[in-house]
Amino acid sequence: MLRQPLKPPMTTATDSPLSPLTPPEHGGRLRQAAARLGIPLAQWLDLSTGVNPHNWQVPLPPESVWQRLPEDDDGLESAAAQYYGAAAPLPLAGSQAAIQVLPTLRQPCRVGVPAVGYQEHAHAWRRAGHQVIELSANPDRWLVDDSERLDCLIVINPNNPTGHCWPVATLLHWQQRLAARGGWLIVDEAFMDVTPSASLLPYLNRPGLIVLRSLGKFFGLAGARVGFLFADKALRAQVAAQLGPWTVAGASRWVATQALTDSAWQMTTRAALPLAAARLATLLTQHGLAPSGGTALFQWVMTEHAHCIAAGLAQQGILVRYFAEPASVRFGLPGHEREWQRLKLALAALRCG
Repeated sequence: MLRQPLKPPMTTATDSPLSPLTPPEHGGRLRQAAARLGIPLAQWLDLSTGVNPHNWQVPLPPESVWQRLPEDDDGLESAAAQYYGAAAPLPLAGSQAAIQVLPTLRQPCRVGVPAVGYQEHAHAWRRAGHQVIELSANPDRWLVDDSERLDCLIVINPNNPTGHCWPVATLLHWQQRLAARGGWLIVDEAFMDVTPSASLLPYLNRPGLIVLRSLGKFFGLAGARVGFLFADKALRAQVAAQLGPWTVAGASRWVATQALTDSAWQMTTRAALPLAAARLATLLTQHGLAPSGGTALFQWVMTEHAHCIAAGLAQQGILVRYFAEPASVRFGLPGHEREWQRLKLALAALRCG
């Protein structure tokens, strides 16, 4: 039982009156939580990241990938083009690299970013001197009022952490309106792999459309730092020039190539993850925490008791992602059966209202 208010294990950048240029917080800071609560690192269950706990199993890379500089003709681009069904992917050190570079390629303008979503987007555009317009949780109002005309619009699809997925037709309508005035629609599809039919990759011939993808979530390879930018040739060249050579390590390129060509694993995983997500949603509901949204890789619970839940689970060595605004908690998927049982027991032990 919780006897006194505890500091939650992690907060978002909106939790306190920080400078607009203060870097956002992220999930996965397990060592920080372990040090603060005095629980050994090996005893933690990390459900804070939304990364597939059953990652693609990495074989031992050949020694040559350590001995040579990365080469563009090693097969990564063709493997990515085949997997994503889209030509000319630009490899990046995670989609984060594109998030940081894209704002530097435009003169200061008005950029719409979801108020509830991955905070690095807003941070990068603010840091580059743009006027960031935080868009409400009601997407029906986005781009409706011409007096609030945007030059660029960021869409996280599916959204992290709400799980909201915008219809392709809606996104293409927004793209058309933005393109008419030289604007960009940037779609971050980090959690799209399980639902590829909702991707905008088939529409890359449209002007001002930029799509970001990543191997971190679905493949469970966040540590490899591999992502891709899809856009027109001129914009890809601009981003590449800003990033310079060897943006992705040779070993990461090799691992990514193998993972992207393993169609059997992809098919099995694409079927298994929604079942695990449904199990997690059921487990949370059974303990009075019915999800408000989610994807195949996480469930999101809005609750006034979010602070207590995150802190109470942290006391039991379980790290989840806490958000202060709106008050909510995001749960990633447990992996092995013992982790599912551990979460079940921990939820039952909570006393949060």
